[in-house]
Amino acid sequence: MASKRDAALEAMIEEATVDAYNDDEQLTGLFTMLEDHLVVPFTTTALGVEVTVKRLDLTDDTIVAVCARGRDRQRIDLLDLPLPTPPPDGSVWIDAYRYWAGR
Repeated sequence: MASKRDAALEAMIEEATVDAYNDDEQLTGLFTMLEDHLVVPFTTTALGVEVTVKRLDLTDDTIVAVCARGRDRQRIDLLDLPLPTPPPDGSVWIDAYRYWAGR
């Protein structure tokens, strides 16, 4: 079962990075797919506190979720962000990004 899932994630990564020549361009391709497919905002729990993921942001070397709780804002690396159950629509692209980052 895991090999089917891995194959699906690899196909998604290939789709996102087809024209990318290096890791920076691959990261940008994955960020673009996340922006296009991940439904935000969504609510999750970070450090035991409910937060709302307002948007994603691309930094020099990673993708972060911009989270809000009231007036407070915090950027959390998407690799570390816990997902709610059920996960938001398009979260399979988070899985693809995490799979890519684990290479």
